[in-house]
Amino acid sequence: MIQYLLTNLKIILLPFLPWKEKLRDPKNVRADIVAGFTVALVLIPQSMAYAQLAGLPPYYGLYASFLPVIVASLFGSSYQLATGPVAVVSLLTASALAPYAMYPETYVAYAILLAVLVGSFQLLLGNLKLGVLVDFLSHPVVIGFTNAAAIIIASSQIGKLFGVVGEKAEHQYETLWNTLVAASQDTHLQTLGIALLALIIMILLKKYAPRIPAIATAVVVTTVISWLSGFEQGGGRVVGAIPAGLPSFTIPTYNLEIIIELMGVTIAIALIGFMEAISVAKAMAAHTRQRLDPNQELVGQGLANIISGFFSGYAVSGSFSRSAINIDAGAVTGLASVITGIIVGLTLLFITPLLYHLPQATLAAVIIMAVSKLIKIKPIIQAWKAEPHDGIVAIVVFCLTLFMAPHLENGIIAGILLSLILFNYRTMRPRFVELSRFSDGNFRDAKINKLDTCCYISVLRFDMSLYFANAGYFETKVLENLASKPQLKYIIIDAAGINMLDATGQEMLCQLKSRLHKVGVELLFARIKGPFMNVLRRTGALDCHGQKYVFPRVQDAINYASQELSEDFLLKSPLVVPVFKG
Repeated sequence: MIQYLLTNLKIILLPFLPWKEKLRDPKNVRADIVAGFTVALVLIPQSMAYAQLAGLPPYYGLYASFLPVIVASLFGSSYQLATGPVAVVSLLTASALAPYAMYPETYVAYAILLAVLVGSFQLLLGNLKLGVLVDFLSHPVVIGFTNAAAIIIASSQIGKLFGVVGEKAEHQYETLWNTLVAASQDTHLQTLGIALLALIIMILLKKYAPRIPAIATAVVVTTVISWLSGFEQGGGRVVGAIPAGLPSFTIPTYNLEIIIELMGVTIAIALIGFMEAISVAKAMAAHTRQRLDPNQELVGQGLANIISGFFSGYAVSGSFSRSAINIDAGAVTGLASVITGIIVGLTLLFITPLLYHLPQATLAAVIIMAVSKLIKIKPIIQAWKAEPHDGIVAIVVFCLTLFMAPHLENGIIAGILLSLILFNYRTMRPRFVELSRFSDGNFRDAKINKLDTCCYISVLRFDMSLYFANAGYFETKVLENLASKPQLKYIIIDAAGINMLDATGQEMLCQLKSRLHKVGVELLFARIKGPFMNVLRRTGALDCHGQKYVFPRVQDAINYASQELSEDFLLKSPLVVPVFKG
């Protein structure tokens, strides 16, 4: 019977699948079925936990793990990316909808609407080939935000671990303090025991028996204990009744004012969610040597979120942990995710009554285990070592996100702005050095290597694109060099480090050339790159500088200048090679 269904499923789907050729091999089909089932064992309890984190009833996580998982695999570009509810997106959803927490029906409606908005924005970016926008979320911003989000997520589950409810406050750290106070006074010992048992099971199985599904095992064991011990009657909180059946198609309730209000967090979730998805996809592609299309992945993620909203789910993204499980279990194509979605659908149809006694403390333990891997200090240290400004950005985003929670998008926005400001600051004052000939014949930084320089010729190198923000700095440094050498006759610009020239830079060069010429100094250029030269040609600036003053090599420029100077110069200049001494 199963073989018959699989055969018909292949016949129906093969003409439309991007990975249809791989499915012609029965071994790949079997591997995908095993991987899909394995991921489903993790996804079912994890999705319920993340829905709870998002402030939704747990079964909405199952809704978001049914069709969205299938759609993302069919329309995305990654074969092994496992889409569905994830911790960071769930937290962003909760933070965006915090003002409506007192109104459950409104809260759910807006969570569904948010999924459609996120998906629509991602789909728009994908169709316009604007996946590059995600690059504005720099690595320091992401690591700072991820570390802070992990701490916020874990701390938000403390109340469920101890079986208490802390009074809500304006900031997350205030709510956390209220929760800790409540826990110190009124801990529900059975709830704490269940949570600790779930954590111990997951930790031990991951360490000593990694092939056994740790999350599924913890869920089964604690659910059975909850059922047998009358956990709910003793004051423990359980998942409760889950509506049987698949989610129906509904058009989300929308309101223009609410859409405008949610637009900021929509963009944040869309970009953060896609960055998480594409990062995971790239990591797997490096392992499988699959070619990825970021814009197509945006389309897949966008459609998954839209479908999630239309079928009562909330915003989803690619999951690192489940994708790792997917590929480790042998997934070859997206059929594995299709199988995962089908198993979730079967769960909704037939297995939901068995989840009634699942303790919410277990779901909290699942969340804490999942996000504990997101807390990584080493990348922040590495960012600081690579560039102190990046370390500053990571630390600022980390602190702001913690302080501003639950308004997490403010930390991201601040990080993006700070990254751009510091980047522009660095490019406004790039490396500008005078070169001289080293003992090996190459040109090197004269100051660092303590080399003599020529009083008649200066060779200067500018290590940055020349544009409006640093054109004035370039001119100032050239004039400083001129002022320090009264006998200077030629200034050679080694342009190998100038990748781009804008209108401000081009105009500055023309004016500088004219000013230097009036005082008897010629400005020469060497090793000009194609984009730089194209600007000079298009604007007519090449006529201003003169073609004869542009050289393919620094040595060619020095040869030209030396021929125009006296024999005395040839004998004394540290720039001239011995061949010119006679």
